[in-house]
Amino acid sequence: MENQTPYQNQNQNPNYGTNYAAPKNQSAISIGDWIVTLIILCIPLVNFIMLFVWAFGSSTPVSKANWAKAQLIFMLIGFILLIAFYGTIAALIVGAASMGS
Repeated sequence: MENQTPYQNQNQNPNYGTNYAAPKNQSAISIGDWIVTLIILCIPLVNFIMLFVWAFGSSTPVSKANWAKAQLIFMLIGFILLIAFYGTIAALIVGAASMGS
Protein backbone atom coordinates (compact mmCIF):
# COMPACT_ATOMS: atom_id res chain seq x y z
CA MET A 1 0.00 0.00 0.00
CA GLU A 2 1.24 3.44 -0.82
CA ASN A 3 2.22 5.93 1.84
CA GLN A 4 -0.86 8.18 1.92
CA THR A 5 -1.73 11.18 4.00
CA PRO A 6 -4.88 10.97 6.12
CA TYR A 7 -6.66 13.29 3.68
CA GLN A 8 -6.25 11.11 0.61
CA ASN A 9 -9.00 8.73 -0.43
CA GLN A 10 -11.52 10.13 2.02
CA ASN A 11 -14.41 8.71 0.03
CA GLN A 12 -13.10 5.16 0.10
CA ASN A 13 -14.55 3.38 3.09
CA PRO A 14 -12.77 0.08 3.87
CA ASN A 15 -15.87 -1.02 5.81
CA TYR A 16 -18.25 -0.50 2.91
CA GLY A 17 -21.36 -2.60 3.35
CA THR A 18 -20.84 -3.11 7.07
CA ASN A 19 -24.05 -2.69 9.03
CA TYR A 20 -23.59 -0.34 11.93
CA ALA A 21 -26.22 0.39 14.54
CA ALA A 22 -27.81 3.80 14.36
CA PRO A 23 -26.17 6.30 16.69
CA LYS A 24 -27.83 6.49 20.08
CA ASN A 25 -29.57 9.65 21.22
CA GLN A 26 -27.14 11.14 23.74
CA SER A 27 -29.03 14.41 24.20
CA ALA A 28 -29.56 15.83 27.66
CA ILE A 29 -33.02 15.83 29.18
CA SER A 30 -34.21 19.19 30.44
CA ILE A 31 -35.97 19.83 33.73
CA GLY A 32 -39.18 20.55 31.84
CA ASP A 33 -38.97 17.18 30.10
CA TRP A 34 -38.53 15.46 33.47
CA ILE A 35 -41.52 17.33 34.90
CA VAL A 36 -43.70 16.21 31.98
CA THR A 37 -42.35 12.67 32.40
CA LEU A 38 -43.27 12.60 36.07
CA ILE A 39 -46.74 14.01 35.38
CA ILE A 40 -47.31 11.31 32.75
CA LEU A 41 -46.27 8.68 35.30
CA CYS A 42 -49.12 9.83 37.57
CA ILE A 43 -51.73 8.65 35.03
CA PRO A 44 -52.77 5.02 35.66
CA LEU A 45 -52.09 2.54 32.84
CA VAL A 46 -50.57 5.29 30.68
CA ASN A 47 -47.51 5.24 32.95
CA PHE A 48 -46.94 1.54 32.32
CA ILE A 49 -47.31 1.92 28.54
CA MET A 50 -45.07 4.99 28.42
CA LEU A 51 -42.33 3.25 30.41
CA PHE A 52 -42.19 0.59 27.70
CA VAL A 53 -42.17 3.27 24.98
CA TRP A 54 -39.33 5.15 26.68
CA ALA A 55 -37.39 2.00 27.60
CA PHE A 56 -37.40 0.46 24.14
CA GLY A 57 -38.03 3.39 21.79
CA SER A 58 -35.27 4.24 19.35
CA SER A 59 -35.64 8.02 19.64
CA THR A 60 -35.52 8.13 23.44
CA PRO A 61 -32.33 9.56 24.97
CA VAL A 62 -30.12 6.82 26.42
CA SER A 63 -30.30 8.14 29.98
CA LYS A 64 -34.11 8.22 29.93
CA ALA A 65 -34.26 4.75 28.35
CA ASN A 66 -32.01 3.34 31.09
CA TRP A 67 -34.11 5.07 33.75
CA ALA A 68 -37.33 3.62 32.24
CA LYS A 69 -35.81 0.12 32.19
CA ALA A 70 -34.83 0.49 35.85
CA GLN A 71 -38.38 1.64 36.68
CA LEU A 72 -39.81 -1.41 34.93
CA ILE A 73 -37.47 -3.70 36.88
CA PHE A 74 -38.55 -2.08 40.16
CA MET A 75 -42.21 -2.45 39.15
CA LEU A 76 -41.63 -6.15 38.47
CA ILE A 77 -39.90 -6.61 41.84
CA GLY A 78 -42.75 -4.77 43.56
CA PHE A 79 -45.33 -6.93 41.81
CA ILE A 80 -43.52 -10.12 42.85
CA LEU A 81 -43.31 -8.90 46.46
CA LEU A 82 -47.01 -7.97 46.38
CA ILE A 83 -47.97 -11.45 45.18
CA ALA A 84 -45.78 -13.01 47.88
CA PHE A 85 -47.31 -10.78 50.56
CA TYR A 86 -50.91 -11.53 49.55
CA GLY A 87 -50.06 -15.21 49.20
CA THR A 88 -48.70 -15.23 52.74
CA ILE A 89 -51.78 -13.44 54.08
CA ALA A 90 -54.08 -15.89 52.24
CA ALA A 91 -52.12 -18.85 53.63
CA LEU A 92 -52.41 -17.45 57.16
CA ILE A 93 -56.17 -16.95 56.80
CA VAL A 94 -56.70 -20.44 55.37
CA GLY A 95 -54.48 -21.94 58.07
CA ALA A 96 -56.32 -20.11 60.83
CA ALA A 97 -59.70 -21.11 59.40
CA SER A 98 -58.71 -24.77 59.22
CA MET A 99 -57.45 -24.79 62.80
CA GLY A 100 -60.69 -23.33 64.10
CA SER A 101 -62.91 -26.02 62.63
